[in-house]
Amino acid sequence: MANTNLSIGVDIGGTKVLGGVVDESGQILRTYRRDTPREGGNALNQSIADVIVELQSTHPTSSVGISAAGLISSDRETMLGAPNIKDWDGVNISKAIFDICGVKTKVENDANCAAWGERVYGSGQGSENVIMITVGTGIGGAAIVDGKLLRGAHGTGAEFGHMRVHPDGELCGCGIKGCFEQYASGSALMRQMRKAITDNPTRATSLLARAEGDISGLVGSHITDAAREGDSLAIEALESCGDWLGAGIATLSMLFDPSIVVIGGGVVDAGDLLLEPARRAMHRQMPFAGKHEVPEIVAAKLGNDAGLVGVADLARI
Repeated sequence: MANTNLSIGVDIGGTKVLGGVVDESGQILRTYRRDTPREGGNALNQSIADVIVELQSTHPTSSVGISAAGLISSDRETMLGAPNIKDWDGVNISKAIFDICGVKTKVENDANCAAWGERVYGSGQGSENVIMITVGTGIGGAAIVDGKLLRGAHGTGAEFGHMRVHPDGELCGCGIKGCFEQYASGSALMRQMRKAITDNPTRATSLLARAEGDISGLVGSHITDAAREGDSLAIEALESCGDWLGAGIATLSMLFDPSIVVIGGGVVDAGDLLLEPARRAMHRQMPFAGKHEVPEIVAAKLGNDAGLVGVADLARI
């Protein structure tokens, strides 16, 4: 008999398909993983089904959710566009999984899942109006308005990363210039850092040493570690990223009026080296400054578990 107090969440990543059994308090009781097949498509559907079947063998439940990066249809079944997975565009994932193992599933965008997890169990707990911005290679976004996840008319709402902030700016992978993620993401941070090192080699000895003298070996953790130790180039790069992030949050605040903005993703490991510049920039760029309440900007609490526990809870709804 299915346990209605439990739910299964499956998080699709670039290297692994991770499933977990989650109780109503957000505790993960069991996990099971398979490698993400490079060929995507049917092979990936089979891996997802294998994970679900294994978890249901010990924790039977009728609530199963799948979290994946991409544009998801409003009926929570079809992947409209998957940027990093082969042969998944236009696939009705829910039907494909049901055809393999007979289990009904709901499919959600990964940023939506992380935001919901943070709102129910993490930094946004207790708030009915939450924005989450995931700052990684790109920028993921999600909005919860009056306690409900904003999906939009076609399921593609809150794609903040492609909000245009610079009309003649950097070309984005989406095809237009000046997207938010070209200025406030981990990729933007790395681009700026490499340029700063090239332009100021005498100030970059510490950073280059961390990358063993090769600028191409520089990674995000090198920048964060150097900034914590007072490296001025690294601090300036994080401040610039934070400035763009805060300016974008000011705009989003006027659109959604959140009480809290949760920042997740790998770049948030920098903590207040990123968040303090973002807070200052938000106040500086906020329309009608001083005449209305502004949101609190906080770091996410759940880390890599946010998407899994979030989609598990959304599967119950």
